[in-house]
Amino acid sequence: MAKDLKEMFKREHLKQDNAMPKGHQARFLKKLESELPKVESKHPFGFWNIAASAVLLLGLGYGAYRFFGDVQPVDPSSDTKMLAVKSLGDVSPDLKKVEDYYVANINLELSSVKLTPDNKELFDGYIERLEALNKEYNRLSLELTESGPNELTVSALVDNLKLRLNLLYRLKNQLNQLNTSEKFQNNG
Repeated sequence: MAKDLKEMFKREHLKQDNAMPKGHQARFLKKLESELPKVESKHPFGFWNIAASAVLLLGLGYGAYRFFGDVQPVDPSSDTKMLAVKSLGDVSPDLKKVEDYYVANINLELSSVKLTPDNKELFDGYIERLEALNKEYNRLSLELTESGPNELTVSALVDNLKLRLNLLYRLKNQLNQLNTSEKFQNNG
């Protein structure tokens, strides 16, 4: 019985004509064209669309130029290597905590300093020392990147952070002494 059904389906399949009825495609295309929206050949705002696109492209180009304007082209023939400078945090998670602690305290102390015309000269002197220490820190970070982590470089980086924080503590103490002496002179 199963064979008979298979045979029957095969014969029925061969008998079927899979051709479309005559004119079916033409009727379908006619219906399709009648349902689709009409497209006008002339655009009344064509010029404005082009002008708006040009203004948009010019704006994007100018924005990209302003954003990437300071980037200098890299000469592939030069021997300088562009390395991502490592920090203490790249060496170990514990050193990252130490670095974050010192950097946060340095920024906190620096932001709490009150700058006045009376203490500007003292403040500028300390800022120059901090900038020198920051340059040294960057040099040590570059050394850490190029030669890999070693005990001397890591301890020098930590000592640099400690020195910067201590320098800010000293600045705050001197500013407090300066303020105290000024109040004493004004009251006396």
